[in-house]
Amino acid sequence: MQRRFILKFAAALLSASLFNVAHAEDAIKLGVTGGPHAQIMDVVKQVAAKNGLKITVVEFSDYVQPNAALAAGDLDANSYQHLPYLDAQVKDRGYKLIRVADTVTFPMGIYSKKLKSLSALPNGARIAVPNDPTNGGRALLLLQKQGLIKLRADAGLKATPIDIVENPKKLKIVELDAAQIPRSLDDVDAAAINTNFAMEAGLKPKSDAIAIEDPRGPYVNIIAIRAADKDKPWVGKLIAAYHSQEVKQFVEGKYAGAVITAW
Repeated sequence: MQRRFILKFAAALLSASLFNVAHAEDAIKLGVTGGPHAQIMDVVKQVAAKNGLKITVVEFSDYVQPNAALAAGDLDANSYQHLPYLDAQVKDRGYKLIRVADTVTFPMGIYSKKLKSLSALPNGARIAVPNDPTNGGRALLLLQKQGLIKLRADAGLKATPIDIVENPKKLKIVELDAAQIPRSLDDVDAAAINTNFAMEAGLKPKSDAIAIEDPRGPYVNIIAIRAADKDKPWVGKLIAAYHSQEVKQFVEGKYAGAVITAW
């Protein structure tokens, strides 16, 4: 009798232990930036919960901290950046982070409170661009696409102001933190703003931008995780929840083409 009780007790302990392990695998912390990334993740969170994955969303106000927190183990995943930005962070900071899925595209736009078109830019106009290498390069490529500047042929996606070889209007490039640029619109003639920050500031990309990026470029946003976690069961659940029809319908209905799904 006593032996049977001990066996039952041991089995109960083992069952509880296995439950706790499974529970830990099915609960994650995920970082986002404010605005559309956070709004979309609220829908992902609801879909994931139906499939046994609990997501705690942590919101950040800049582009640097979500990767630092992920690398440090304070997050299990993040969803806020495009692949060129992640690649730059991995190279510069040595993070062991990888992309596991594509999410949405936010075409970058150029905005102005003073001008109705880029053709009206005066000589010496001040244009704000993000100060991080990948988004700064993205803004300069957009300015080049609009015929305002010309970059060195080998500048690539990480172009900087020193790569400008032709600047007929003698534009002054003002480098600022990406999240702060919407607040600078009163102080510059125009600004290249990431769509998530533009929308957070009440700007409407399709109607307010005086120029906008082709959405079919290399800047599709991604879900990133630590490389060591790539085979964990929750990864597949997270991707399935994000790539669900519910999320696609939300994005298409909420953002009316300003944010585009990439699956």
